[in-house]
Amino acid sequence: MPRYHPSWLKVKLPTGEKFRQVNALIKKYNLHTVCRSALCPNKGECFSRGVATFMILGDVCTRRCRFCNVTKGSPSPMDEGEARRVAQAVSKLGLRHAVVTSVTRDDLPDGGASLFAATITAIRALNPGCRVEVLVPDFKGSAEALSIVLRAKPDILNHNMETVERLYALVRPGADYARSLNLLHHSKRIAPTILTKSGLMVGLGEQWEEIITSLENLRGVDCNMLTIGQYLQPSKHQLPVSRYYTPEEFAELRETARKMGFRNVASAPLVRSSYQADLQFSAT
Repeated sequence: MPRYHPSWLKVKLPTGEKFRQVNALIKKYNLHTVCRSALCPNKGECFSRGVATFMILGDVCTRRCRFCNVTKGSPSPMDEGEARRVAQAVSKLGLRHAVVTSVTRDDLPDGGASLFAATITAIRALNPGCRVEVLVPDFKGSAEALSIVLRAKPDILNHNMETVERLYALVRPGADYARSLNLLHHSKRIAPTILTKSGLMVGLGEQWEEIITSLENLRGVDCNMLTIGQYLQPSKHQLPVSRYYTPEEFAELRETARKMGFRNVASAPLVRSSYQADLQFSAT
């Protein structure tokens, strides 16, 4: 296990008026962001750009993924007002591309799909012309739950594979590789015009050939957009980093994925699933 972060993983401390404004807005509307809950290393940069990834359905997850810092346990009842408050925050920030994700809510009959749909609708009502990208959980494989989200017509349906098939039982207990891949496949069957997107972390013990196989699997279900980033251990309670990939290796993965036919690929050490999502969409 590596003891120190390499130099290319250093980030600047967050500063600036825009950073403070985003922080204040999130508190004002009683919202959650994956930027904070997951200890994202890009929080300073994104907040300073005036963007954030909103996390709905509370801040307590029913899954116990071993890479994630989000609180695990028994969530509170669904807050129907989150949709309206997210839309208001999007308006105040003047966003033209809003990203909405959630914790996994296996306790809810539809996995929270109805709140995703309500949030998409609320954002569009208050912010005409704003693109909406949703990063959804696997909904336990429910095609009906996925359909609820797709009927609200997000611009991008994102679902992260996170890791290679061999490591799923270790990294994502409660999830299933084939189920996640099928969600992206079903999205294209239900709503073929909606772009699909997925993301992988590296540094959890996967082999290079397994990464390539995962990319091939994603193209096999016509996934359009891809993110690849370095796994970083959020705290001592999560899995350790197996190794750090170099910027050159990320560049090689980017070129490999592009040759496979992905419309856009963001691959770099600090890339995360919603990192510069607006710029990635514009480049498709």
